[in-house]
Amino acid sequence: MGWLQRLFGMEKPDDAQVNPEPVAADDSGEDIPLERVGLNGEYDQSGLAKRVALAFDEDSQFDNIDSLYVAQTGSTVVLKGQVPSQEILDEMVAIASGVSGATDVNTDQVTVG
Repeated sequence: MGWLQRLFGMEKPDDAQVNPEPVAADDSGEDIPLERVGLNGEYDQSGLAKRVALAFDEDSQFDNIDSLYVAQTGSTVVLKGQVPSQEILDEMVAIASGVSGATDVNTDQVTVG
């Protein structure tokens, strides 16, 4: 089971992207904040967390990690749970940091081992 399915109960949309171009939410012409951009560029309250989950889905080395969760607080990605090693956590933080809209990655609630 992939990250999107496990965390958000959704299959990966065919045209989902980690860093899509935002589309206008309505005719107001206002830009969507990067942390609220969904998998297809639409407005999504949990857009950043979903795009980080998609990024983890795209890296097969994370396929067997099912004890870590992704959330967001504004533009901060919050990782919670357990990972097997510090090296894997460091790689996950680097990937999450590279998702557009992420200004910080909080790992205070992650245990290693």
